[in-house]
Amino acid sequence: MRNFQIHTLGCKLNFSESAAIAAKLVENGWNQGGIPEVIIINSCAVTSSAEKKTRNLASKLHRDNPLASLVVVGCYSALKPDLLERWSGVIKVFGSSNKMAVVDYLMQRDMQPAPNYFDSYSIHDRTRSFLKIQDGCNNHCTYCTVWIARGKSRSDTIENVLNNIKKIHEAGVHEVNLTGVNVGDFGRGTDENLLKLLKAIVKQNLMERVRISSVEPDLLSDDIIKLVAKNPMLMPHFHIPLQSGCDRILGLMRRRYKAEDYAAKVKLIKKLMPDACVACDVITGFPGETDEDFEETYRFLESLPISYMHVFTYSRRPRTSANMMEDQVSDEVKSERTDRLLELSHAKKTAFYQQCEGQERPVLVEAELVEDHLCGFTDNYIRVSIPYDESLVNTIQKVTIEQCRTIL
Repeated sequence: MRNFQIHTLGCKLNFSESAAIAAKLVENGWNQGGIPEVIIINSCAVTSSAEKKTRNLASKLHRDNPLASLVVVGCYSALKPDLLERWSGVIKVFGSSNKMAVVDYLMQRDMQPAPNYFDSYSIHDRTRSFLKIQDGCNNHCTYCTVWIARGKSRSDTIENVLNNIKKIHEAGVHEVNLTGVNVGDFGRGTDENLLKLLKAIVKQNLMERVRISSVEPDLLSDDIIKLVAKNPMLMPHFHIPLQSGCDRILGLMRRRYKAEDYAAKVKLIKKLMPDACVACDVITGFPGETDEDFEETYRFLESLPISYMHVFTYSRRPRTSANMMEDQVSDEVKSERTDRLLELSHAKKTAFYQQCEGQERPVLVEAELVEDHLCGFTDNYIRVSIPYDESLVNTIQKVTIEQCRTIL
């Protein structure tokens, strides 16, 4: 048997697609493990930092495995294939839309044309699965390269998603995370949409727990929020990208909502589900962001009952219109703003955790061990540890949250 490794960077969507690639190779007689003949890197290019991580990983893997051939797939290779093909050890590069062709390539078969859409899901840890339901994006935000690397928005069908959830559950998995580039855009161009998909999942009752990945605020309808509030199968956990709390900057970013629209979504969630986890993404130092603009964003976030933030320092991306904008913010100022928001995020998360102390919540217990304790996540996405008991692994247990702590 020929041995391979696969290393994944970036989003949950990449992890689901890596799992699909690995499953196909194993199905065709390859072995995942041992001394590798081939190493596949599923790359990310959402920020310059992500690109750097891909470069560093490729260099390390080539040093550690000088006889192995490297194949790079994903967003970085879609944006800069000529650059990656010159890296030491790299024998082939595939973009995002045709990354599954790596299987035909390694099997030395004629490579088939890339399908418009391919589904994928991960079941490697047997507790949670990332299930791809959508790919691509039509929004063209001025700072983003993902729509360039991933292409136009396209989706799976409700029927196939339900079939995949059934397969995942039959493999012993009890939680599925619906993933995509723009999950809220599911069903574009058809008579299907995310709300219809979620209603079908609830009706079929195929899985104990279902999470929804990041949904754009303009696509997170009130009906979706109300459906989650009514159905315990749908986890009270929302990831809603904000990017800026200043309407002027949102306009420059070409986002499709205003700050007040975002606030209305968060307030409705908290009204219907007071203990729901609400996470957001924020970008600091976007071109033209003044001190006043940043302070407006800071005050806006401070006033919202969000649970925590993913804070990204703006980085210039080739082939984006933001890269050509004037008034680029200095690295020093961007760093200061990022630090302030990270401190605010820590305070928000601490308050959210403290709010949940003393509550009994369902936890999906995982096999991960930390200081002789098992770990798992509550329905509202609080990571907890419980005393070790092997019989509890991959079961859902009612756990009382005794004490919470956060790490800055």
